[in-house]
Amino acid sequence: MLIDELHAELGRQGHPDLRPMHGFVLQAIGGSGCTAVELGRTLGVSKQAAGKTIETLERLGYVVSARDPQDSRKKIARISERGWDALRRSAEIFDRLRAGWAETLGEERLRALESDLRKVTPADPWRLDVPGWFST
Repeated sequence: MLIDELHAELGRQGHPDLRPMHGFVLQAIGGSGCTAVELGRTLGVSKQAAGKTIETLERLGYVVSARDPQDSRKKIARISERGWDALRRSAEIFDRLRAGWAETLGEERLRALESDLRKVTPADPWRLDVPGWFST
């Protein structure tokens, strides 16, 4: 529900094509950029799946790719200004939605809920090996 609300609002704010898994990918690419091999390793998917996702995000304008100046065989994917805008807006939207939950549940209860959820989720948050997450 939270993710659905976040993406509905993100769509209204100019990012209708961004999907939940795209946010994970943009965060994994990070400020330094990465290759498809590195992205695949971080996310626990094949180089091919990572490369296809980079291509999709590039086509949508969230990522730009260029040859690595130190090794022309490699392409480095970097977050574009549109991608940074989407990440900034996502963080702002999430903060507003969380504030609404805090108002409804109370801040102390929400913190306890977040703590409980951390206890039952995997320590490795990047494993995205669920079929279909990387389809366009």
